[in-house]
Amino acid sequence: MAHALTGQDVQQAWSALVQEVRTAVLLTMRNGRPFGSHVPYVFGADWTRIYLHLSRLALHTQHLLADPHVSLFIAEPDGPEKNPLALRRINLQGQAAQLSPDAPSYVELKERYLSRFPQAEMMFGFGDFALWELRLDDAHFILGFGQAFVSTAVNPARWVHQKVDRRSPRKD
Repeated sequence: MAHALTGQDVQQAWSALVQEVRTAVLLTMRNGRPFGSHVPYVFGADWTRIYLHLSRLALHTQHLLADPHVSLFIAEPDGPEKNPLALRRINLQGQAAQLSPDAPSYVELKERYLSRFPQAEMMFGFGDFALWELRLDDAHFILGFGQAFVSTAVNPARWVHQKVDRRSPRKD
């Protein structure tokens, strides 16, 4: 069954996940170790661009200023009726850069962000807040057991089933 999914099926599944789940875990580097923060997000045209509205006062922003390497993790919420190991989830990796208010896409991205998070309008008036663009290179999307897919920014609509190399010896 896992191999029966088409690229379009996977594309629709990750798109549905990120429409349903409005916040993610942003992983930044703090003194050489991963540090997680909960953040709202909006996607660009595909998974290779994500936009966050961050305060310069937040630890994760300080981390990004020191080291732009980033990962963003989005997961389906757990519930008593669900198998937590089969939850849909996507892990994205790349780099972050602050988006200048002079950038041609800034106004459109701000409007998209505010249409998803109208409560953030006041924060756009605060001097310490800025839009950040995550420029992502790699995606790892899990739809459930045996349904793991990878994609790269070279061809973001191409999802390849992650194969497990069963020839490698187990170390028990």
